[in-house]
Amino acid sequence: MSLVLYDYLSSGNGYKCRLVLKALAMPYQIRVMDIVAGATRTPEFLAINPNGKIPVLVVAGRGPLAESHAIISYLAEGSKLVPADPWERALMWQWMCFEQYQLEPGIGTVRYWLKSLGKKPEELGEKYTERFQRGADALAVLERGLAGRDWLVGDAVTLADIALFAYTHVAGEAGYRLGAFPAVSAWIARFQRLPWYSPITEP
Repeated sequence: MSLVLYDYLSSGNGYKCRLVLKALAMPYQIRVMDIVAGATRTPEFLAINPNGKIPVLVVAGRGPLAESHAIISYLAEGSKLVPADPWERALMWQWMCFEQYQLEPGIGTVRYWLKSLGKKPEELGEKYTERFQRGADALAVLERGLAGRDWLVGDAVTLADIALFAYTHVAGEAGYRLGAFPAVSAWIARFQRLPWYSPITEP
């Protein structure tokens, strides 16, 4: 199966896809897009994803697939990363939905403003305050969810861990103090010892 991933290396959403590809030892090609310079707004890219966002996975013989959780779900179907038990699989999706609706809009957005766009909190005003608090609340929920556990669901890594790890481990770049969340910090360290782990900066 020929796979081409359109990605922006700083993106946690794209990083999730790369981690799954590496965890499952699936060969792929990467097309790095400079989203700040408008690379995803060209007619050529919009023909692949009309929403103008990365990541996009192009699967030979099938076409393009957008949205990070759709991509990783497709890639991991039937693999060790998706629990066979229906209840555990539902818990995995519970965490993945939480990531997209709570954690990513907080931590991911603040990090993008500060790191990719070079904005200052005082420039952003109330919207920064609101998004930063949203991320802090998400970290508190994650801390409780990881208390006494190695992984979010069951006894092994699942898509839930990959989805939450992507933005959580770089939350310091958005101004969060991860040291205040010991269970989260221990989980991050545990994840980084996985044999297929690679940094967010690597294609």
